[in-house]
Amino acid sequence: MKALHIPLVLLISSLLPLGCNSPSTTNNSTVTTTTTVTTQENNNAFSDLSIYNLPEVWTTQNGDDIALKELKGNVLVVVMIYTSCKTACPILIRDMREIRKQVDTQIPKTAKGVKYLLVSIDPETDTPEHLKAFAKENNMDDDQWLFLRSNEEQTREFAAVLAVNYKQISPVDFSHSNIISVFNKKGELVSQQEGLGIDYEKTVSEVKKQLAM
Repeated sequence: MKALHIPLVLLISSLLPLGCNSPSTTNNSTVTTTTTVTTQENNNAFSDLSIYNLPEVWTTQNGDDIALKELKGNVLVVVMIYTSCKTACPILIRDMREIRKQVDTQIPKTAKGVKYLLVSIDPETDTPEHLKAFAKENNMDDDQWLFLRSNEEQTREFAAVLAVNYKQISPVDFSHSNIISVFNKKGELVSQQEGLGIDYEKTVSEVKKQLAM
């Protein structure tokens, strides 16, 4: 997977992590990428930049196993969080909810083509049962919300693809980047925003653009 990781990490290496202990600091920045993909004879093949090349299987909040490639054809809005976070993550989740609200309002006919992924950086605590309860408590339990967890190695690998930095700083707390990423229908990174309480319209516009393609 070196061909996938290296271009993405170089592309977004200018993004700086925002610690979960500092939610009041907002560093809004947007990275928009344009990817040129060579047409492949095999319609099931993915470009070297697609996360759908990642072979690992994740576990959802419903206890189901899923490979990322099963999401192909959907526009993905992705964040990495941990559910026991009391500072930055609730704001990041609020941002995700607002993005979905605006997408649903502005393009109701095609809004179902978006999946909102929340990937746990604390898989030990965030069991499927815990994620399911969290999703229900936050009214994020329909099929467009997808909570994912895996082992530490796989979580680190996925974080590297997104240029998300995180570090456990206590038994119950993590410092981590707050980045919202958008992937097109082929699983290629097309846009990122960093910060809390961001201007949602930048990400919403990108989602709308990708849905129309």
